[in-house]
Amino acid sequence: MKQISAAMLLAAALAGCQPQAATSGTTPVAKPGAPAAATVAGSVEERLARLEAAYAKNAEALDFLAKVYAQQKQQQEAAERDEPADDAVFAVDIADDVSAGQVDGPPGAAVTVIKAFDFACPYCAQTASTLEELVKDYKGKVRVVYMNLVVHPPARPAHLASCAAAKQGKYNQFKHAFWDKGYGAYAAAHDPTKLGEANIFAIAKGVGLDVGKLKADMASPACAARVEHDMTELAKFHVNATPTFFINGKQLGGALPKEGFEQLIDEQLKLVEASGVPAADYYAKVVLGTGEKQFRSKLDPKPGK
Repeated sequence: MKQISAAMLLAAALAGCQPQAATSGTTPVAKPGAPAAATVAGSVEERLARLEAAYAKNAEALDFLAKVYAQQKQQQEAAERDEPADDAVFAVDIADDVSAGQVDGPPGAAVTVIKAFDFACPYCAQTASTLEELVKDYKGKVRVVYMNLVVHPPARPAHLASCAAAKQGKYNQFKHAFWDKGYGAYAAAHDPTKLGEANIFAIAKGVGLDVGKLKADMASPACAARVEHDMTELAKFHVNATPTFFINGKQLGGALPKEGFEQLIDEQLKLVEASGVPAADYYAKVVLGTGEKQFRSKLDPKPGK
């Protein structure tokens, strides 16, 4: 059902205050010498008295509508305060993620897609294969950097395991297998044990990981710090939901179909080409070098303006 706005309610209330039109079908005829306004609607004093009476009769309703309008306006402003500015390019630091191996695609890619994800997020799972396909389809022009954002606590062991898998050079192999045999199995059977360590170790063994080393690294301060580092960096840009993406610094939330990603990537490829900056240097020189280091909403002015 279409939501009725406060303005529409206010307009309806005001319309209800209007004097009723004559229903006889005849037009009043002014008496000789009588002012036309007085004939149609009475004197100014009479008209004012009617308006005051109508306002007094509907004062409570009008006050309620004013409060509703103010509340809706506050909610709209709050929503816009959480939405990134359309012209913002955010300089998300991914150096440690790339160094740790949380990346799929070549370092010289012109377009960097950052995915903030949670291993128990259905929408993250939905986009997992799409991103893998995009890396392959664009043949060296796109890389995806993965950043940990633990929204569901039961997913934390999987994030620690992915860090440990990266230390053995098998980050993408573990991640791909976990979406299928970890989260996929959990979603199919609603079995939380599929997110637990026993299943994680079985998945790790299946992709050729040293499970003993994996266990030790999962429990290490280094992997705990790796996850926390990502979450701290993402917090600078008000990322609190998964999946959230940055495409060469342009932020968007939620799962997109493959065609939506392709459109945004193609736009960025044109910008990279027009910039004259070598593709391999674009993220460092343009996105990190000139991008904004913290979140800016639609309500905030662009720095320097």
